[in-house]
Amino acid sequence: MSILGVEEGVEVSVSRDSRSCDAPDEVLGVSVAVPAWDTTLWLVGAHGGAGESRLAELDPRWLAAGHGWPPADERATAVVVARSDERGLRAAQRAARQWASGLVPGVRLAGLVVMADAPGRLPRPLRELADRVAGAFEASWRVPWIGAWRTGDVADVPALARIVAALNELPEQEMRRA
Repeated sequence: MSILGVEEGVEVSVSRDSRSCDAPDEVLGVSVAVPAWDTTLWLVGAHGGAGESRLAELDPRWLAAGHGWPPADERATAVVVARSDERGLRAAQRAARQWASGLVPGVRLAGLVVMADAPGRLPRPLRELADRVAGAFEASWRVPWIGAWRTGDVADVPALARIVAALNELPEQEMRRA
């Protein structure tokens, strides 16, 4: 039987010397680097379906980084984006740990955006988890369920205007710190 192209009973070894560094390309679910583009704010999805690409549609200066961090050779401002379900919140928590571990140099992690995964109020255990996870970030924002996104109509959604204004302040704050 073949597993991933390796015949059963065949020993496979990987030389540690064949790698250029000890850090893996992917740690805790978020890849370490994506290609560079000019942008004012990077939106890093903590997991598949987080909503970073949807959020990036709100401002042409924002870039959805997918599930990777901005390149280490740039001085970048980023926020992690996650859904409000347990899987999403745990992924955001892992992304915060990854950043805090030093694997993502040159990136200012400015906060967490939690995107509602369903209409209505979060159940208490998820609200408490969201609050704990948000504590690992400099700032956090919650985007409510926006039914209009299902049909593509996002005009005049007050909650989105507030999020856009808040996130656009982040690069300006970074410039004032420099």
